[in-house]
Amino acid sequence: MLVPQLARITSFTKTALMRGIIWAVWHCPIIIFADYRSKVPVWYNLLCFTVMVTGISFAFVWLRLKAGSLWTGMFLHASHNLFIQGVFTPLTVDTGITEYFIGEFGAALAVLALFTAVLFWRKRWELEKV
Repeated sequence: MLVPQLARITSFTKTALMRGIIWAVWHCPIIIFADYRSKVPVWYNLLCFTVMVTGISFAFVWLRLKAGSLWTGMFLHASHNLFIQGVFTPLTVDTGITEYFIGEFGAALAVLALFTAVLFWRKRWELEKV
């Protein structure tokens, strides 16, 4: 319900940014206090994770508004967790600095998420006003 309500009162860009920041803040306690993070510093984990989830929020928001359904977000989130945590990260050889680049807390996914944000931001005009 958050995304459609925000989309009614603000722009696509602000909706995606607010959703991403809320999503990142929601995950902060588990990143900080649980054994959910990698061996790199916590501040780095938080920074990369925040950039990543804020970036892919543009895709989540676009798909949510375009489809009018929560299911798009559920499948995207489940796919993300499956492939990042269950496939790509376990297949990567640790070279000592690997965790600075791969996985949910690495720079590579954060940069990819920024490209995703730009792609969906450029498609924002395809959405009808909610």
